[in-house]
Amino acid sequence: MTTRAGFVALIGEPNAGKSTLTNRMVGAKVSIVTHKVQTTRARIRGVAIEGEAQIVFVDTPGLFKPKRRLDRAMVAAAWGGAADADVVVLLIEAHRGVTEGVKRILERLDEIGTGRTVALAINKIDRVKSETLLALTREMNDLFPFAETFMISAEKGYGVDDLRKWLAERMPEGPWLYPEDQIADLPLRMIAAEMTREKLTLRLHQELPYQLTVETENWEERKDGSARIDQVIYVMRDGHKGIVLGKKGETVKAVSQAARAELEEFLGRKVHLFLQVKVRPNWLEERERYSEIGLDFKDGN
Repeated sequence: MTTRAGFVALIGEPNAGKSTLTNRMVGAKVSIVTHKVQTTRARIRGVAIEGEAQIVFVDTPGLFKPKRRLDRAMVAAAWGGAADADVVVLLIEAHRGVTEGVKRILERLDEIGTGRTVALAINKIDRVKSETLLALTREMNDLFPFAETFMISAEKGYGVDDLRKWLAERMPEGPWLYPEDQIADLPLRMIAAEMTREKLTLRLHQELPYQLTVETENWEERKDGSARIDQVIYVMRDGHKGIVLGKKGETVKAVSQAARAELEEFLGRKVHLFLQVKVRPNWLEERERYSEIGLDFKDGN
């Protein structure tokens, strides 16, 4: 039996559904999913098995116009993921159509060259009529020579199996890259930090979306099979610390409970989670913060 293995980069604008699609493909929650834009900072990989093929998904940060160092590093990571992949899948939203952002991505894909296989996945198809979808498919394929077009709903699962089978057939022949039971190549400490950051983002909405980061400082395996996880939430100023803590510490307590519940489900065992909030005014400019979240500091210069 011939095995196949390769990399697939999912690219698109923020909120196009890349993380949701990765999770649907992999069958486990690996990539942080929230309704806030720009939540995926690292090139999180999910590993899916389809028949004899192993598909490694590079879930790139959304592509947008970068303004700050962190933004620039995220966009560089996204294009780096596309350049390294065997197949690129451009994800667009059916109801938004060909936006300025999508046009910019298509221009950049042209620059990278047509040597690699690029597929189009039109997501959230349940939001538009079929004639709109057909017109959008024609328009996109006139703009770029896509190898194949898929109409999907990452959230509901429509069309996802067809896309996964098609990708599996296009993986290069060769041995699998990861053990079968390994769903992500991110260290568990980082996945745990992302889960807590997701809960913070959902809880705080517009107040502090990018002004904070979470790090797992300590991970202790207990004799009873449980894990003690200590995390630090870094914010940029004192006022932010108060927002994260909330009245009488209620906000951070609610975040801790939600993150702990998800971690327990993910790890399949009891978790003791301890959160601290610290002020670190320049964390966005610190080299080590970038390497910890899987980005290249110099890409943001």
